[in-house]
Amino acid sequence: MDLTAGLGLKPEHYEQAEACPAAGLWFEVHSENYLVDGGPRLRWLSAIRESHAISLHGVALSLAADAPPDAAHLRRLAALADRIEPALVSEHLAWSTWRGAYHPDLLPFPRTGEALARICSNISIAQDSLRRRIAIENPSHYLRIDTHEWGEIDFLAEIARRTGCGLLLDVNNVFVSAANLGFSAADYLDAFPGAPVLEIHLAGHSRDAALGERLLIDSHDAPVCAEVWALHERLVRRIGARPTLIERDDKLPAFETLLAERDRAHAVLAGSEAIAA
Repeated sequence: MDLTAGLGLKPEHYEQAEACPAAGLWFEVHSENYLVDGGPRLRWLSAIRESHAISLHGVALSLAADAPPDAAHLRRLAALADRIEPALVSEHLAWSTWRGAYHPDLLPFPRTGEALARICSNISIAQDSLRRRIAIENPSHYLRIDTHEWGEIDFLAEIARRTGCGLLLDVNNVFVSAANLGFSAADYLDAFPGAPVLEIHLAGHSRDAALGERLLIDSHDAPVCAEVWALHERLVRRIGARPTLIERDDKLPAFETLLAERDRAHAVLAGSEAIAA
């Protein structure tokens, strides 16, 4: 099944998603919402999988933590993947667990050689457990860390080289991080390696309530902005069409509104003329 542009799947839209005939349409879910043995959500997901490809996007493997991924979590995730047979599996470059405690956020870390080795080990454990290649997403940044030993692009490329994993390039994360830390989003995307990119994410963001434009938040509660659309087109012209997801997690509009954004991404991918990455 050829994937072009997809949508984040929410329970409010199950029926419309299952019935939607759009060519190349696929859906992505947060894996943790479906790590169950049964129930209505899993039945709906299995039904939608009959007509559309599904991607599993995780938020809790904590690959940048100082310990291996939780074995029980990996077993549940592997069972879900075996049941759904996802087209893509992805996770974040972040940590969220510390000595048995779970923090409901995707937390940053210094990009050191020690962190690189630990993350590569954790990714290898995850891929071996799942028996699937996964894609790792670039994070959003809200503060400077002065102890980085690696640039982010080189760090991600080295992870992909060492583990064989793919990369998930979130264009809105790049835009938000560039605004917050003061670098060029276009230059970042121009330097990003194209070959390992298995998936692209597009989303909306918001301004911090106190700081306004000085701090952008990757909130997934708004339409994709014009600048992010332009960056997506720039990226696709260079690396070629890759499965592209419209992420919306809050302030959900009607399914038709999201589908219109998805159709815009589909048009970009359909019209791409890739230069060798």
